[in-house]
Amino acid sequence: MKGRLSYFLPLFILFVGCEEKNFQKEQVVDLFADERKEGKAYVMSEQECFDASDLVISTSDIKPTDSSKGRGKAVFIYQIKSGEVLKTTRDSVVTFPMQIVSNQRLKLKSPMYTYLKKLEGYRFIAKDKHLRYQWLKAAPVYQAKQEN
Repeated sequence: MKGRLSYFLPLFILFVGCEEKNFQKEQVVDLFADERKEGKAYVMSEQECFDASDLVISTSDIKPTDSSKGRGKAVFIYQIKSGEVLKTTRDSVVTFPMQIVSNQRLKLKSPMYTYLKKLEGYRFIAKDKHLRYQWLKAAPVYQAKQEN
């Protein structure tokens, strides 16, 4: 009798332990349910873009020159041929034409404000294309106001 009990006792414990786990339901608690806004991206206002930028240019002469869409991380290169510098924190003189890089395709408007930050990353293409600035990440394209 003792021999049979030593065989059946571990099986009985295993069976009872598995049965208890099957009846326990996991409760998922979402601590950030109020803060989650799915499908809504943050869009910066014009003043926020202006304040966060290192260089702001009002231009009507911008065009796409190159892109790497479909070859890994999307990179778009734009050329600004001329424009009016509205704000600069790094350079006292900005030479045109200049090229900028963006990780998003821009919906170009004419005239428009370009909100630029100092280039971070893109080490290999920066040397080839002589890039110094990139598009401010959360900035949309704002159309420049016409002055009469």
